[in-house]
Amino acid sequence: MSSIYNKEDNDLIIARINKLTPESKALWGKMTVDQMLKHTEAAVAVAFSEKELKINFFMKLLGKMLKNKVFNSDFGKNSPTAPEFIFTDKYDFEASKKALIKKYSRFAEGEKSISLTQHPFWGKMSPEDWDKLMWKHVDHHLRQFGV
Repeated sequence: MSSIYNKEDNDLIIARINKLTPESKALWGKMTVDQMLKHTEAAVAVAFSEKELKINFFMKLLGKMLKNKVFNSDFGKNSPTAPEFIFTDKYDFEASKKALIKKYSRFAEGEKSISLTQHPFWGKMSPEDWDKLMWKHVDHHLRQFGV
């Protein structure tokens, strides 16, 4: 698997993000391209402790139980999304794209770029866990928009 920490791999994701246009259409799901950019940027922000998630006890337990299965398989189409990651308004495409690229590129600084070791939903997160989660999540949504 490619790595968010590897500069060349990280640049490949950024190149794919740069292929998106305001006219890019989803191959599945309900999000528009600007909403997807906001969604993925918000998920990346969690790794840097820049976005707080409020997860109840039951959901924390569920996340810990599902973590191994989810982290070691492909993300399914139309998977459930936490409310904090649902964006339904219209957003500035260029600003959203720029924000995602800026945050995602920080992973290439290495494992120490991530400041959160206890995810509110998934539980304890190693650098390898973050690598899998962030790579698979962003890759999933880029494939959703055909890039």
